[in-house]
Amino acid sequence: MKAGIAGKKAFIRFGRRSKPKKAQQDLRILLTLGNRLESRPRECWGQSIGDWLITNLLYIRDKQGRLVPLVPNRAQREYSRTCRANNIVLKARQMGTTTWIAARFFVATITRRGTLTVLVAHDQASAQQIFRIVHRFWANLPEWLRNGALRRSRANVGQMVFSRLDSEYRVETAADPDAGRGLTIQNLHASEVARWPRDANATLASLRAAVPPRGEVVLESTARGAGGCFYEEWMAAHETGYTRHFLPWWWEEAYVSAKVENATIEMSAEEIDLIKVHGLCAEQILYRRKIWANFRKLAAQEFAEDAESCFIASGECIFDLESIEQRLKECLAAEVPEQGSRMEKKLQRMIPPLAGRRYIVAVDSAGGGSEGDYACAQVIDLISGMQCAELQAHFAPEELAREVVKLAKEYNHALIAVERNNHGLTVLAFLATKEKYPHIYKQRGNEGVLTTRATRPEMIACIATVLSEKPELFNSARLLRELRTFVRHSDGRHAAATGTHDDCVMAMGVALLAREEMAGSKSHAVGWGSLSAESASSPSVL
Repeated sequence: MKAGIAGKKAFIRFGRRSKPKKAQQDLRILLTLGNRLESRPRECWGQSIGDWLITNLLYIRDKQGRLVPLVPNRAQREYSRTCRANNIVLKARQMGTTTWIAARFFVATITRRGTLTVLVAHDQASAQQIFRIVHRFWANLPEWLRNGALRRSRANVGQMVFSRLDSEYRVETAADPDAGRGLTIQNLHASEVARWPRDANATLASLRAAVPPRGEVVLESTARGAGGCFYEEWMAAHETGYTRHFLPWWWEEAYVSAKVENATIEMSAEEIDLIKVHGLCAEQILYRRKIWANFRKLAAQEFAEDAESCFIASGECIFDLESIEQRLKECLAAEVPEQGSRMEKKLQRMIPPLAGRRYIVAVDSAGGGSEGDYACAQVIDLISGMQCAELQAHFAPEELAREVVKLAKEYNHALIAVERNNHGLTVLAFLATKEKYPHIYKQRGNEGVLTTRATRPEMIACIATVLSEKPELFNSARLLRELRTFVRHSDGRHAAATGTHDDCVMAMGVALLAREEMAGSKSHAVGWGSLSAESASSPSVL
């Protein structure tokens, strides 16, 4: 076989001539193909060998119930083109993503020795439905494969074992906290992660621990709230090294209304923008109108159009969502691709320091571990309140103090205001002893800002005022995402939704509260003093 590859027609012809006793020869061909699944030889007409095998060997039931070959749609083709070892897929509903990833892993399982593929569904009913799809893949393979190289030694409601390959395809549910424990998983497919029950983070951590370095992981789901395991994984993908795949609803060819003939449809500005940017047709716009009429508030979540608006806050957001979404769109449109070192990615400079301007660097500290809350520093212009820079990362107190001082010196030796609760006291100690930084904000004679039942509502009110009157003062998409998930909980608390963070919000609250207090001469900083009467009367929203 040329270049060690069994081409499509050669493989099919060989199989048709083969008898069950030729299983070892069939097995050698399968293993040869398994070594080159991602290759794209000319014989496959642009497809990878893996996708080519899917198209020519696997069958599914289409939406009309017909048994048809699994020919990839646009969303499936795009995923295959861009997937890597670790992937996270945010999708609209009914895009065929689960079926396609299951097919890719099924082909990997039947062409490679010692392969364990585990698909984890969010509940038992979904696990059974997905396993029926996988069973259909096997049941419609050529008979000479089913009775020969791919004869199963075990097949039950969630497992099929191919003894000649010592490979296995298994379907489990996330409801089982021990799913994957004690296994070595080459291919992990986590389906509808946003709907996983119990402690989804712990379940996913246990499963990933079973995947060796050269294994493949796919996390896929529709959105379900701006919080929880899947939301966290999506937002942290740039840190964890996962490749993001966003699949909007219009990539599904079936999502169209009846053909519009010679009709003029009056379009809204939003619809015109979708047509211009994404090339939607009139039939897709009409289908979109039906989606929004039927699903209403859930339409953005179930039929995703972008990777921001599809995440709906779980709980009542205490800030104006319309202002947040509009400003978030503006910030994302102005973003430049991430470049530079890891530190430069953690630090976002929106507006450089200007000569003669005074700044506040407000700090919300954390413990410093790689898990849990982040530490954050916000830089704002003292007079205008404009957000100029933002630093967010997992910093230990000593490291945070060092980085904050660097940032403060860059911004004209800015005033540093530290929330002194918990680890903040340690940060203040390092600022005084190791960094010897002189410009520290004081509140009623004490260094730092104390967050209490009285001051926390003041901080939130300061943020709400800016968002209402001058949202353009907020320049960070990170901050705006956190504002969107800052909700009123059932016990009356105002805090981040479950599974989300609020360090950027609280750091901004500290910055704006310190600024307001200085304007009212309620506090002072070493070497700074309060705002002058002239400064306090300058244009401001506070």
